Amino acid sequence: MKSATGQLVTGALLVLAAVLAARWHDFSGVHMGSASHAAVAGAAFTAWAAWAAVTAWPRRRDDESHDVTSILVVHASQTGFATELAERTVAVLRQGGVGVDLRDIASLTADALSAARRVLFIASTTGEGDAPDIATLFQRQVMRTSPDLHHLAYAVLALGDRDYEDFCAFGRDLDRWLREHGATPWFDRVDVDNGDEGALRHWQRQVTQLAGATEQADWSRPAYQPWHLRERRLLNAGSAGGPCFHVALVPRDPAHLRWEAGDVVEVGPRRARGDEALLSHREYSIASMPADGSLHLVVRQHRGDDGALGGGSGWLTEVADEGDAIDLRVRRNAGFHAPMDARPVLLVGNGTGIAGLRALLKSRIGHGRHRNWLVFGERHEQVDRLHVDELEQWRDAGELERLDLVWSREARGPRYVQDRLRAAADAVRRFVADGAAIYVCGSLAGMAPGVDAALREILGDHAVEELAAAGRYRRDVY
Repeated sequence: MKSATGQLVTGALLVLAAVLAARWHDFSGVHMGSASHAAVAGAAFTAWAAWAAVTAWPRRRDDESHDVTSILVVHASQTGFATELAERTVAVLRQGGVGVDLRDIASLTADALSAARRVLFIASTTGEGDAPDIATLFQRQVMRTSPDLHHLAYAVLALGDRDYEDFCAFGRDLDRWLREHGATPWFDRVDVDNGDEGALRHWQRQVTQLAGATEQADWSRPAYQPWHLRERRLLNAGSAGGPCFHVALVPRDPAHLRWEAGDVVEVGPRRARGDEALLSHREYSIASMPADGSLHLVVRQHRGDDGALGGGSGWLTEVADEGDAIDLRVRRNAGFHAPMDARPVLLVGNGTGIAGLRALLKSRIGHGRHRNWLVFGERHEQVDRLHVDELEQWRDAGELERLDLVWSREARGPRYVQDRLRAAADAVRRFVADGAAIYVCGSLAGMAPGVDAALREILGDHAVEELAAAGRYRRDVY
């Protein structure tokens, strides 16, 4: 409305200026008839109308790329992929000379959205159709309101996995909510199945056209790097669960020993030694730090109902031999990085989730930060000790302030990590009051929702969502 008013005022001033100019010509002795007066005024009005048409929003599709002056790019990420794609989107827009404001969805308030005119959303979905942790506060506080968004032009890149029933659920819900409140889609929502490069290229082309940028090389995942299997060691001999292995890998180029605690790797498995890597990669949490000299994983061997080995776990735990080449690339996962300061951390996990938590502890201990509390669960105390000896050494050295081990198949005490949290509710509240950040790593089925429910019982829904929005409640679950 303000823009339209400004255009009308500008037009009126132009017409007035034209009339005064004509009067000045009369006064100076240069005769202009009424037709000439009208021509001058008409020319001024025509110029203004053309200018208004050029700058008006929204434009016709074929003019969009020249219209944009500033765009808000919002990412809602669980594993860091949405953030990576948002950064790529920003790079394309800036290459076209477009002003960009990049932010995560936790910082997007209802007022900020109402003030925006053009927004691109990159939104992932986690678990069974859930919003990313960082988006829960936005979902609860903003998406339950009814703002007038008729002024807003937007587009949504929705990330998901068709193996789950509610494919791209959060992106779809966000798109629906924006439409229902009057926002106009810049172009149709783009749904991406498990990083599908064709869908990503479609988004890239739309953004490139929007920005008026030059054509760029198609987006694709970074190439695999050549690594080698240095060590494989069974961690749970005699376990009732699947065999779980410590896997150590080294790169051909030592410069690739570079990552942060919380990052993940993408492995290109092979069906047999000597085969080409499959197109479908597998992701694993990194369990070590570069200072260890090798990249550690904790991999549980999976078998299908027919007894066939899982593609990724089978390759790493049985098919590949020590010394064999492993196709691998490290992917940054800033959403699970350790705090930059010395605040306390509460780490909760089960099973192979010890991998991500172990890296976080190594990072913290390496920086002399010892206010660390770990709650870790497995089946049997005697055989399912996934790096537990190391954890106990850290505790005894004062580098791990508190270690709670929970054995689900033992008869005594709480059975699951969420039960141990409830039993220690007062200590959890004190830790959080001291500024603690909470990290959860492990099973999406059972453990992750159970821990979330326990934290909400202990701290309250609003407090948990505030922690997530502030980056103090982070999860790497699968």
